[in-house]
Parts: sequence; structure tokens; C-alpha cells
Amino acid sequence: METLFRFLTYVLLLAAIPFLSALKFDIQAHPGHESARHERCIRNFVAKDQLVVVTAIISGYRGDGQTLNMHIRDAMGNDYGRPKDVAGENRYAFTSHADSAFDVCFENILTSNQGVMNPTRHIELDIDIGADAKDWSAIQAGEKLKPVEAELRRIEELVGEIVGEMDYLRGREQKLRDTNESTNERVKWFAFGTMGMLVGLGAWQVVYLRAYFRSKHLI
Repeated sequence: METLFRFLTYVLLLAAIPFLSALKFDIQAHPGHESARHERCIRNFVAKDQLVVVTAIISGYRGDGQTLNMHIRDAMGNDYGRPKDVAGENRYAFTSHADSAFDVCFENILTSNQGVMNPTRHIELDIDIGADAKDWSAIQAGEKLKPVEAELRRIEELVGEIVGEMDYLRGREQKLRDTNESTNERVKWFAFGTMGMLVGLGAWQVVYLRAYFRSKHLI
């Protein structure tokens, strides 16, 4: 079963590779007020200690009346870089510090209105994680591998990462299931305790009222 799963993973991965492409979008320039509201962020997930390479190809040039800033951070508060006034092709690499989602954010600030029509920047963003982030050309040359051997090794690492991520998700599912079962058990005993208290309170009220009416000679 595991062998079949690995084979199917290989096939799906190979089928998906030709359709992978960079993310392309435009970002409008703004005067600089309320910067956080004008940020455009792309989110991805990365496991701990994985290599991440962010490649951003940005239209325009420095001094064209627009200043495009980047910010790479994760949900755990780790800051991986704040490049300022970027244009052209830019590449940034970092190693993740935790299992977390990370954001690549862009902000385009308008610095001059002179001669700027429709102030926007076009961005082509490519994010490579793990095996995809490695320089396989250098590895192939350094280890004297054939192109097919290098490609198979890359795919093997990719499949290993997928299997590792599935194991991680399975572990999280197990933790959530244990938490759910523990919560259900506590709710069950809390319900039993509440019912016992209500029954006890009702019995005490009956006894108290009977004693009260007896004292008044009504029973």
C-alpha cells in the first residue's frame, strides 16, 4: 500500500510540474498613509529548517516616482527581511525558524506625481521551498550527475518532503483527536455532575419544604 502511494505521488508530482508558474499581479501606488492597509501579501506554509527562495521580478526602476518595499515575515513573529525600493529581479533566501505560515508582502508608495500616469508596478513572484529551492545545476556539476539522475534525485526529495508533511499533518490530526476526546470526556462528566447537583438540589428543596410546612402544621 505504501509503495502504491509513493508511486501515485510520483505520478501526480510529475504531472503537476509543467503547470507550475510564477504568480503575476499589479500593485497600485498610494501616497503613503495607512501603509498596512495598502500592503499586498502572498501567504505560504513552510516546515521548520527548510530553505526558502523568494524571487520577485518587479517592473519599473528606482527614481520613477514610485518606491516599492517588501517585507518577508512569518506568523510566529520572525522577520526574514525588509528590502526597500526594489526593482528588477530580486532574490532572497532564508531558512525557516518554525513550522508556520509566512507572508511575502509588497507596498508601493507614490513619491512623485510628475510624469506618472497610472502609477502601478507589475510583480512576478516565484516562491521555491525545500528541494525546489536548491540549485540543482550546481549539485549536478559538483557531483557529476547525469541530467536524469539529478531530476530523479530532485523528485525523490520532493516526495520525501510530501511524505514528511503528511506525517506532520497526521500527527496534528492525532493531537486534535486526542484533544477532542478529552474535551468530550470532560463535558460528559460535567453534564453528569450538573445533573447530580440539580437532582440533589431538587431533593433538598422537597425535604426543606416538607419540614417548613410541618412546622407550620400545614401537613
